[in-house]
Amino acid sequence: MSLRVGILSDIHGNVWALEAVLEHAKNHGVDQLVNLGDTLYGPLKPRATYDRLLHENIAITIQGNQDRTIFEAGALDLARSSTLAYVIRDLGEEPIHWMAQLPKSAILESDVFLCHGAPRGDTIYLLEDVLDGYAAVRSDAAIKELLTSVHQPVVVCGHSHVPRVVMLAHGQLVVNPGSVGLPAFDDVQPVRHFMETFAPHAAYAILEKSTRGWDVSLQRVAYNHGAAAELARSLGRDDWAQGIATGRMM
Repeated sequence: MSLRVGILSDIHGNVWALEAVLEHAKNHGVDQLVNLGDTLYGPLKPRATYDRLLHENIAITIQGNQDRTIFEAGALDLARSSTLAYVIRDLGEEPIHWMAQLPKSAILESDVFLCHGAPRGDTIYLLEDVLDGYAAVRSDAAIKELLTSVHQPVVVCGHSHVPRVVMLAHGQLVVNPGSVGLPAFDDVQPVRHFMETFAPHAAYAILEKSTRGWDVSLQRVAYNHGAAAELARSLGRDDWAQGIATGRMM
């Protein structure tokens, strides 16, 4: 593989961040883009994000857990979540059908395995253990156990929103590009925990195979995060506004 591949993940309907990342990738000689999912869910601009992606040559897009949240939603789900109801109203039928057809994993040019969370499930953090309430990197053995079915030399994953590069003892490289659109969040599954990057920048990664091995650069891109945070706040999501504006949770 000689291409410079831009790895996107967790856009979450943040079209402002997406535009900045796409421009940055173009300016840095990225030949091909892949998207690891959780693309459209969020109190931002899901339909505009979908329309923007239609104009890009995205080689592979993976289905994320919050993509499933959208196309699996029933009446009770919509009643419980005003954000989910907003997303579905904004999207219309076409993007929802598109998400439902996406693969849960894929392989790029035989060398790179792509998934959203982990090979065993899209809600599993491949690199992080959060049982203590914060993100601690798993042991080498624990990560290897989650990758027993994967033999490609490089694995790229998203879901945690935290950019990381981890080389396992047997040589397998695992890359999380971070989140394009949401640099911090909190969750209650499997326990209450926080994911934070401590800056509002959009994140993605560039991967390239060289004669020395695999080069990885974790990119942090400035953009108009204030506009995204303002919209989230106007839609009643102060938590999203806080995460977008600061990369921190209260």
